[in-house]
Amino acid sequence: MPEFKVVISDPKTGKAEQVEVKGEQALKLIGLKIGDVIDGALVGKPGVKLKITGGSGRAGEPMRPDIPGPRKGYFLLSGPPGYHPPEKGLRKRKFVRGNTISEDIVQVNTVIVETS
Repeated sequence: MPEFKVVISDPKTGKAEQVEVKGEQALKLIGLKIGDVIDGALVGKPGVKLKITGGSGRAGEPMRPDIPGPRKGYFLLSGPPGYHPPEKGLRKRKFVRGNTISEDIVQVNTVIVETS
């Protein structure tokens, strides 16, 4: 069974909290992409809409919104997430993950977009 740590950030207060999601709720997260909006009841926060902003895999590799699918690999990057160049114009091959949540994801980052 998959298990995720979901980080919920509140832009109004600037605080974040971490919630563990297991079992059936975790299965509902698999296949979602960065940018998708989910119901907060899925992670134990009813009455809130959450937008997926990213995440990371087992080895700490970050998810990138511009790489489709649940794959991972070495990609040539010129900016964040995954690489912060020390000088303008530098590019580097870094190990990153695609924009789709799979069972290999450990942490899913979300932000509150709507409160009812």
